[in-house]
Amino acid sequence: MASDEKKSSPVPLAEPRVFYRSTWFAATVLGLCNFSAPGIWVAMNSLGAGGQATPFLVNTSNALTFVLMVVTAFLTSALVKVIGVKWTLAFGAAGYAPYAAGLYTNNLYGNEWFLLLGAALCGISAGTFWAIEAAIALTYPEPENQGRFLGWWLTFRVAGQVLGGAINLGLNADRNEAGKVNPTVYLIFIALQCLGPFVAILLPSPERVQRTDGLPVKLFNDTSILNELKATARLFVSPKFLLVVPLIAQAVFPEAFFNTYLTLHFSVRARALGSFISAILALTVGNVLGWGLDRTGVSLKNRTRRAVISVLAIQGALWIWSTVIQQEYQAAGTNLDWSDAGFLRGFLLYVFLVAIFQAQYLLLYHVVGNVVENNEDTVRAAGLLRATESAAQAVSYGLNGVESFGTIGASALNFSLWGFALIPTYIVVWRIGVAYYGRAEREALEGKNVSQSDEKSEESSGFIQEKV
Repeated sequence: MASDEKKSSPVPLAEPRVFYRSTWFAATVLGLCNFSAPGIWVAMNSLGAGGQATPFLVNTSNALTFVLMVVTAFLTSALVKVIGVKWTLAFGAAGYAPYAAGLYTNNLYGNEWFLLLGAALCGISAGTFWAIEAAIALTYPEPENQGRFLGWWLTFRVAGQVLGGAINLGLNADRNEAGKVNPTVYLIFIALQCLGPFVAILLPSPERVQRTDGLPVKLFNDTSILNELKATARLFVSPKFLLVVPLIAQAVFPEAFFNTYLTLHFSVRARALGSFISAILALTVGNVLGWGLDRTGVSLKNRTRRAVISVLAIQGALWIWSTVIQQEYQAAGTNLDWSDAGFLRGFLLYVFLVAIFQAQYLLLYHVVGNVVENNEDTVRAAGLLRATESAAQAVSYGLNGVESFGTIGASALNFSLWGFALIPTYIVVWRIGVAYYGRAEREALEGKNVSQSDEKSEESSGFIQEKV
């Protein structure tokens, strides 16, 4: 086995290591792509409905985006076989700028058709982007760096929101009323999103990655495209993945709600401040959680259970808080500025919802990465994870695009989804580290076996030489 592993390794251990083929360089490239594409998309939506005066048209356009993403995310594993990893990533990053341009024209001229066209183009490419970046994040890093790799990668996604919030706060700091943000913000966003496809080309291909453990990155398989699609469908209907679906849906469903909440109940400058502060907290929480999930001194079983219990408990408390506040805010038509009494009570709810959203998002990758049994299924699971996310977000943004649904309805629905997800999540999570060990633990074991085989081979060789 040792010799087979060495022969299959795309980068021999004797080859000089270079930083631009390391897993951390790959994480940085992936993060920069995330920053310039979905990170800036999140930044725009964290301004409250893409920075518009009302959230309903933007929520509808986002629903269109996510409907298309369901299809393209599902097809991504087949596309990778045709054009490769980095070009799939570049294609996925190319569709975000038209959406930003649509928001700009809608803000400045009231143009609606171009916003919907931009949302459609974004959906076609974004499903591919989300699926391939998830596959890279789950297969490139060494087992002991998986959590920190995820945290570092998702840091860039939140960094887009930090930058967007800072820019918007600087341009709108004197606006203590409700309404649209300064349209200049979108020109900056469009320029940043245009960089995404070019950054993607810097990603090292799987066969060129130099991992510190010497093991190859296994991101491809030899099945035909039709068989690949069939295998992906079989994984989706498998009991263990279906049990994760409620957790995935519950984790991503709140995004449309808290962006709508921010738009309807806070002034322009308060929205900018919320975008900025919540992103910093989310960035911190995500990296701390990533570090905790990598603690080899704690068993996989215990660190997974502790993380899931902590995140879900905090989220449940936030939904109780949210439901109480929505009953008051919706009835009174509340709109708060940071100079108003009672501002922090509602503002901190938004900040904490964004932070726990980031934590649970990272946790999803940890859970899904530990229920699949082989590298081929890891790539398929990444596409299915993102397709399921997109389906849930399409429904969420669609509902939040209906004005009569209101924030109280959205808050109550999110609370219900949280409760519904608890039992299936328990069934899956309590098997991680007991029956499910995932790619990271499996590769660590493989690496140990390889090392032991090498040692035995060296001892045997030495014994033969002595005899000779």
